[in-house]
Amino acid sequence: MPDQIDQIISAEIPDKHIDPNLFDVVTKNMIHGPCGAFNNNSPSMSDGKCTKRYPIKLVSDTITGNDGYPLYRRLSVEDGGKSVVLKVRNIDIEVENRWIVPYSPLLSKHTLMLSIAIQ
Repeated sequence: MPDQIDQIISAEIPDKHIDPNLFDVVTKNMIHGPCGAFNNNSPSMSDGKCTKRYPIKLVSDTITGNDGYPLYRRLSVEDGGKSVVLKVRNIDIEVENRWIVPYSPLLSKHTLMLSIAIQ
């Protein structure tokens, strides 16, 4: 089942050289926050924690969680994942896959802003 999920949903920064359009859509529309230490004033913050549970744990394979929600594959930079530099409050920060909102690459190529989850 995890392999089937990975075929339709991604939570990773796409390769800019392989799919520049998808890279642009994801890096402009599918990055959560960043919040937490980077921005405590983010709307997703409550009592010092992100209400959306970001940053998400980096994992090399999609797994099904105990609550029925999958923990999507999010590779670390060391394991081949991508990162981008964003300005947050006039400070450059490196954003990696732990901040990516799950999306459908097929639908996102059409510049739709969709957050997708399978349960």
